[in-house]
Amino acid sequence: MNLDQLAAEAGMQGLMKIIIELFSITVAWFVIQEVRFDLFLRKPGSPKARILQIMLAVIIGHLFASFLFLYGQWSNALRWLVE
Repeated sequence: MNLDQLAAEAGMQGLMKIIIELFSITVAWFVIQEVRFDLFLRKPGSPKARILQIMLAVIIGHLFASFLFLYGQWSNALRWLVE
């Protein structure tokens, strides 16, 4: 494998990580919309409440994407058990 192939592989891997991360954050955002924040917050429609929802979506989405990345790495590592 030459340097150009390694660079292309790293670029594709980075692109896939970005796509999975954004997809996970989007899914988390839609799930968070079902939470009744009016039970926890004084003003659930305020800008501060929206920022909290965005922050929660980013945190949960990032954690889920990290799990997916690690799961992929672990699954890939299982190949070496068989060989």
